[in-house]
Formats: sequence, C-alpha cells, structure tokens
Amino acid sequence: MRCDVLAIGTELLLGQITDTNSQWIGEQFAAAGIDSLLQVKVGDNLSRIETVMRRMLADADAVVVCGGLGPTHDDLTREAITAVMGSRLELDDGVAAVIREMFASRGRRMAENNLRQAMVPVGATVIPQTRGTAPGLICPVTVDGAAKVVYAVPGVPHEMKDMVQRAVLPDLLARSGEAAVIRSRTLRTWGE
Repeated sequence: MRCDVLAIGTELLLGQITDTNSQWIGEQFAAAGIDSLLQVKVGDNLSRIETVMRRMLADADAVVVCGGLGPTHDDLTREAITAVMGSRLELDDGVAAVIREMFASRGRRMAENNLRQAMVPVGATVIPQTRGTAPGLICPVTVDGAAKVVYAVPGVPHEMKDMVQRAVLPDLLARSGEAAVIRSRTLRTWGE
C-alpha cells in the first residue's frame, strides 16, 4: 500500500510555517508499514491543488491531504477533491449541527462562512472532528479503473494527528490487508 502526502497552504511555500505534518505522517506510515514515496506542498490555488492531486493518484494507492479545510475563501481542498472525484459538494446537516453547537457551547456567534466546513463531496465519508470545526474526509476515487482514496485532514497539527490515528491509519491498514513495519538503520562511520 502506497500513500503519499499533499500539504496545502501558501504559507508553507513562503516559509511562514514549517510543514511538520508531512514529517509526522511519514513517521506514522513507516511504523505501520505503509509506503510513502512522495511529499508535496502546494499553495492555495484550486487548479494547482487538483492537478497535483491527480498526478499523485496516478502513482499512489492513496493520498493524504493536509490543510485547506477551513472556512475561508482560500480553503480549497474540498473543492479540489470534489473535482477529482467527479462529484459535487452537499451540505451535511449533521456536520453543520456540530459546528453550530460548538460555537453555541462557547457562547460565540458563528459566522455563516463556517458552514463551508460542512460541505462534503457526495460519496465521501466524514471523519468526525473532536478538537475543532473542520471534519476530515475519506473520499473514494477511481483512476483508470483502479479504486483509490483521498483522505483530507485539517492542517492544525493536533487535529490532524487525532484524525490520522483515529481514522486514516485504520482505514489504510484495512485496505492494505496486511500489517508491516518499515525498518531503517543508520550506519555511522568515522575516519578512513
């Protein structure tokens, strides 16, 4: 099973934020025996996100996409995945209710743009959010007749880690049908 990592965010390309998510996911995949041969960063541009995702799916069985699930106009991961799936976005009433309740429980007024996070590609499975507002997604994709999957997780590290451990890794391992560990060794030498 090969699962590559796509990190979304112009701030990553500008060096404003260090991409520690991809590094952490790589460690988790190695410990679970999942090959990950490519990690890519792309800015907040719908066309580029979609293009890179399609290229990655041409070679990998799965892609984990980190970031771009927030409520702002530059959070475009859902739209890119929907295009790759050949699907459409639909409001998930259950997710919308959870988002509304989270704001209400904190005594805060929710801006309507927060409901963008409740838009889910038809055919996708929601990974419930336990630490923030943006749910994750498990999105089936067919590429040249082969069944593949795109996982979307938030870019906020503690939210991402929770979803990868709780939903992404178990789903990947179930799809792979085998458990393994990728071992590596470091050989240090000194002198001639």
